[in-house]
Amino acid sequence: MGKIKTRECQNVEYKSNWRDEYLKWICGFANAQGAVLYFGVSDDHEVVGLDNVDRLMEDIPNKIVTTMGIVADVNLNEQDGLEYIEVVVEPSNIPINYKGKYYYRSGSTMQELRGPALQQFVLKKMGRSWDDVPNDYATIDDLDKSAISYFLRKGYENGRISDEERNAPIEVTLQNLDLINEEGKLKNAALLLFAKKPQKYFTCVQFKIGRFSGSEANLITQDVIEGNIIQMADRVVEILKSKYLTMPVTFEGMNRIEKLEVPEDALREILYNSICHKDYTGVHIQMRVWDDYCEVWNEGELPVGFTPETLLEQHASRPRNRNIANAFFKAGFIDAWGRGYKKIREGFEGAGLPMPKTESAYGGVRVTFQRNNVAQIQPKELSMGLPEGLSVRQKNIIARLIETGQKNVIENVLENVLETSATLSAQFNVNERTIRRDLKTLQTKGVIRRVGPDKGGHWVVIVK
Repeated sequence: MGKIKTRECQNVEYKSNWRDEYLKWICGFANAQGAVLYFGVSDDHEVVGLDNVDRLMEDIPNKIVTTMGIVADVNLNEQDGLEYIEVVVEPSNIPINYKGKYYYRSGSTMQELRGPALQQFVLKKMGRSWDDVPNDYATIDDLDKSAISYFLRKGYENGRISDEERNAPIEVTLQNLDLINEEGKLKNAALLLFAKKPQKYFTCVQFKIGRFSGSEANLITQDVIEGNIIQMADRVVEILKSKYLTMPVTFEGMNRIEKLEVPEDALREILYNSICHKDYTGVHIQMRVWDDYCEVWNEGELPVGFTPETLLEQHASRPRNRNIANAFFKAGFIDAWGRGYKKIREGFEGAGLPMPKTESAYGGVRVTFQRNNVAQIQPKELSMGLPEGLSVRQKNIIARLIETGQKNVIENVLENVLETSATLSAQFNVNERTIRRDLKTLQTKGVIRRVGPDKGGHWVVIVK
C-alpha cells in the first residue's frame, strides 16, 4: 500500500471506512474552518480501500445535502488499485446543524454547542457579538451619568476623545460608540459599561478577590467588586492596594515614592484584558492572591486559532466584545493592535519579575504572575537593633511595618502608613487575636509604638 499526497488544508482527517456518524464531523468542520476528509485511508496516510464505493459516492453527497443543506465536493480517487473517497468541506458563513444539533470542531475534539456557547456561535456567524444585542427593557435613565463623565474625561486626557465629543449629549455619546440601535434601545455593552446597576440585567458582572494561603481551603479574606465595568479596574486596584498587595516606599532625595509591589500599568493591562474579553454569559472574574503569586481568571476561551503563545507574538486584535473593546480603546485603556501582552512583558521585566504565564483553563483564560511580596523578607535581615526573644512572626511584622513606612529617620523613628490588625492577620495567616498579642508584646519591648487613636492612627517602628 502507498501513501497518498493530501491537499493543503488547515484540518485533514483520515478514516479507514465510512460511518454515518461522520456527518457530525462534516457539520462541525463546516461550522469551523472547513476540512478535507479521506475515507479508505489509515491514520498513517496509507490507502486501505473501501467496499461499495459506487453506493458511497451516491450516498455521501446526498446525505450531506439532505441533513445539513450544504454541498460538499466528493471525489473518487484510486491508488495501487485501491479506491478511496475525498470529501472537501468548505467553512460556512451561516450556522449549520445536523438533525437540529450544532457541532463545532475545536482542536482535536468535536463539540456539540448548547446554551450560551450556541448563542455566541450564532451571533458570531451573523457578524455580531453578544454585547451588540439590544436590551428591550433598559432606558437611558438606567445609566450612571458619572460613569459616562469618567469615560469621557479619560478619553479626553488620553487624546482619543475630542473636546466636542466630550461635551456632547449622552444620546450622541452612545450613538458615537454604537451603543444604541436605530430604535433607541440600549445594547448590552451600554449597560455593562455605564449602568447604575448592571447586575440587574446580568448576574455575573462581578470581580471577586480572595486571599489564600497554603491551600484553596484556607480563604483568609475576600471582596466582591460590583458595578459598571468602565470603572471596575480602578476599584479593583484600589482594593488590592488597601488590603491584598504591598506598597514598599522609597525616597529619591526628599521625594517619597510609594509603588505597588507589581508594576501597576502591567497589572491594569491584565485587568483590562479580563474585563474586556470576559464571556458575560458565564461566571464572575476571579482573582486569587497567594503568598508569592496571584491568579486572574475570566470566563471565555481564546479566539479560534489563538494559543497562549500567540498572545506573546505580534498578532491581530480580536476582541470577544467589540463594543466594549471599542469603549475601552476610546478611554485610552487599551489599543487596537494586539500589543497588550507586549506591555505586560515590558512592565514585569522592568520590575525584575518574570513574565506572567497565560493559559487556557476551565473554559476561560488564567494569568498567573509573581508577587514581589515584602512578607517574604527573612527575619535575619532585621536582626540589628532588635531585642532578644522575638518570634519569627513578630520579626516579620516589624519587617512589614518598616517596608510600608517612610524611609527617612527622624529621631530614630520610622513612620509607617496605617496598618491594622486585620490586614496583618491576612498577611501572616493568623487570627487577629494573635496579631494583637504580638503587637502588645512589641510595644512592651519598646520596638513599636502607636501614634494617634485606634482608628486613624498609625504604628511607628523605633530603630535602635
